[in-house]
Amino acid sequence: MYCYAEEINIKYKDTSEYSPLFSIHKYKLKPYKLNSREVLKEKNVDSIALFKELAFSYAKANKAKLACRYIEKYIQVSLDVSFVKHSNFDSIHDSDPYIKLVDKYHQKFDFWWLFCLYVGFVGVFISIVLNFRRCADKIANLLMSVFLFQHSVFIINISLLPTNYEFYFPHSLYLSTLFSFLYGPLIYFYFKRVVLKYRFRPVDLLHLVPTLFLLLLLLPVYNLSGEEKLWVMLNDKRPYITLISDSKLLSLLIYMILVIRIYIKSVKSNIAIPKMQYRWHRNIIILCSLHIISYVFYDILMIRRVADDFPINFQILSIALLILYISYTAFVEPGVFSGLKMIKNEMQKGLNNGLKKYKKSGLTEQLSLELKEKLLELLEKDEIYRRNDINLQKLSELLNTSRHNTSQIINEHFNLNFFELINMYRIEEAKKILKDKQYQYENFNIIDVAYEVGFNNKVTFNKSFKKYNRITPSEYVKS
Repeated sequence: MYCYAEEINIKYKDTSEYSPLFSIHKYKLKPYKLNSREVLKEKNVDSIALFKELAFSYAKANKAKLACRYIEKYIQVSLDVSFVKHSNFDSIHDSDPYIKLVDKYHQKFDFWWLFCLYVGFVGVFISIVLNFRRCADKIANLLMSVFLFQHSVFIINISLLPTNYEFYFPHSLYLSTLFSFLYGPLIYFYFKRVVLKYRFRPVDLLHLVPTLFLLLLLLPVYNLSGEEKLWVMLNDKRPYITLISDSKLLSLLIYMILVIRIYIKSVKSNIAIPKMQYRWHRNIIILCSLHIISYVFYDILMIRRVADDFPINFQILSIALLILYISYTAFVEPGVFSGLKMIKNEMQKGLNNGLKKYKKSGLTEQLSLELKEKLLELLEKDEIYRRNDINLQKLSELLNTSRHNTSQIINEHFNLNFFELINMYRIEEAKKILKDKQYQYENFNIIDVAYEVGFNNKVTFNKSFKKYNRITPSEYVKS
């Protein structure tokens, strides 16, 4: 609690000396509290008028530093951010204090922030569209769409800060903060689902406890009116910001370690994932790791007011790359969102029955892994799928094992049958050829590409291509 005489750094006995210049005699010298609800309730007219008069008077006297001090105090009490561009401040508009003040409160925009908002809205759109597309695993698809939606809302929300548009949309206060402890669990359970084919259990709901606690913590803030939220923004009184930021960083680090462990386990163990899905998992982990690194800078430097621009730019760039990559993949390779191919009920039953049968086979675990590695070498190095006469018998001869063992290897390690495995590699190779500029220059026909990758006819090629990509080869070339 303090009085106006203290506000202008003069002693009460000296106010008469300064009053002719600032007309202080017009105003009552009564104390007030810096409390959002009290200020908004009383609309302290005396303080608002005083700060305005002092700002104008100091500006007229070309005392930019003092003028800016009371411009800011006026804005914080009146909640009128447009005051910073009042014509009475033209005399100090070239001064450093005033330039910094305008940069702090006046709305600004450029191509970079337009790009960020564009990326955010694209991400929101894609996250919605994903849930309307047919997919093999709806749960995995939902996890990824919510993950994308959260990041999209976050980049939109955080883009309002440097542009000062948050002052014009006060309800954006803590808009995306509620998601802080969901980023980690979503990507963690997504990887468990697509790599380990994990089925959710009631105990998994415990991962929502931090988010529920955060909701209770922020509920009083969300219940504030628009004016009250604006007061919080202008007076930099955001509660719990450091605690939430540090806790979010810890959550991201813990869950990212768990995700990387799942990924490494899938690489080293007998869990075989098609090449395109390995690439998808690897890239998501890289981009998420980049996001966490950027958040470390954001948390340490910006939240603690050590730096202004770099941390937030780095943070937004990392999120933008993540959103764009997921959005691009959603249209170009939608099949990867389900990870390992999720067999339908009837096929799964048949596979389970087959696995029971394989338990009685003489194929040891060590031999199984060796045959798997040899099979991958035949597929990725020798490209045997290009041979249009390849069949299970010939593949078994190349592996120097029986048809039964070959079938078991494909089922156990890839969760596919022989034809699905071969066709999947053929389609991936066809996609590379179709996007190759040399193919476009030499004006190949679609049927030529089909023959090149091992198909015997165009009909089978088109059917298989659409099965994995939801579009025909011709549509893929045009996309």
